[in-house]
Amino acid sequence: MDLALLNSEIQEYISVFIEKDVSKLALQKNPFPQFNWIEILNQIAAKQKAKEKLPTWFTAKNIIYPAKISIEQTSSEKTAAYKANLVFGENLIDATGGFGVDDYYFSKTIKHVTHCEINTKLSEIVRHNCKQLQVENITCIAGDSSEIIKNLNKKFEWIYIDPSRRNEAKGKVFMLKDCLPNVPELLDFYFTYTSNIILKSAPIFDITAGLLELKNVKEIHIVAVENEVKELLWILEKNYDQSVEIKTCNLLKNKQEKFNFNVSDVQSEPVFGLPKKYLYEPNSAIMKSGAFDLISSKFLITKLHKNSHLYTSDILLDFPGRIFKIENNVAYQKKEMKLFLENKKANITTRNFPESAEIIRKKWKIKDGGNLYCFFTTNENDAKIVLLCSKLK
Repeated sequence: MDLALLNSEIQEYISVFIEKDVSKLALQKNPFPQFNWIEILNQIAAKQKAKEKLPTWFTAKNIIYPAKISIEQTSSEKTAAYKANLVFGENLIDATGGFGVDDYYFSKTIKHVTHCEINTKLSEIVRHNCKQLQVENITCIAGDSSEIIKNLNKKFEWIYIDPSRRNEAKGKVFMLKDCLPNVPELLDFYFTYTSNIILKSAPIFDITAGLLELKNVKEIHIVAVENEVKELLWILEKNYDQSVEIKTCNLLKNKQEKFNFNVSDVQSEPVFGLPKKYLYEPNSAIMKSGAFDLISSKFLITKLHKNSHLYTSDILLDFPGRIFKIENNVAYQKKEMKLFLENKKANITTRNFPESAEIIRKKWKIKDGGNLYCFFTTNENDAKIVLLCSKLK
């Protein structure tokens, strides 16, 4: 860790130029020739990434940032706060500490947190930043987490793990066994020191594959922020062998959209039907869960087609996703397209439709934007249709 970065003039320079293009700053002469210019530029680039994602760090004084990629890969404060509400008790050890955002939030609900990080420099940075953030119940230990856990030789109420993919696994199917640490291989070891594990995986990770690789899975949390899935969280409990609960949560600015169900309920039979007065599009967390048929039976709404994943009703319902009023339902034919959409402005979504939004826009000269929302989809009779809608939510 380069303590020279805490020089008051350098910190002031970083603050003044925080909105500037770092690639352009790099072409300028180093205003601090006695200090490492590349390190200063990295601080600006990393802090820029933190502005929206990590506002607590961004606004704090004398924070030191690691390489920009570490900021890109770390949890956001929103998802870290969500995770903190899943844990409880006296102590937690983070086997893959990183920049320490998750641990900062764990420290608000857990009495003592141990941050393990194999990168010594990053461990030092987190220790320094904890002091700046006035967090006193996080202990930072540099080294291999498995060795640290063995050497501490104590019971933890939670072990948190955010494994990273091995470089040689790029381009291959994403499996937990391809990550470091190899959680499936180490599960018995971890359960020697805890009864509760919280495992984070990337949003692209396949849930079915994870259930085949892991044992003792109690809950799977699918966490989205503003309708973009960010994390899958796996709650494992020692000796647990009951059915798995899926918990979806879409974190919005002023509320949370939640939809929970049991894995055994996924094969529910939906009700199919033609478009009615209102149209519903599930949020991304629900879409990731695969509960496409269950949505119909849980909310008592009609599904347009087995592969469309759009739903409809005559009565307006509170729904975890976007809600529209169907103003018109037209066949996808030349005459109708020329009448309703050619040379118009509209927001286009395709669901179970043979043409992409890009092709549709080009074909019918439709400009993007406006208050009209058009769903190009397929109904239960396998007819290609366009639903012209106004957005309610």
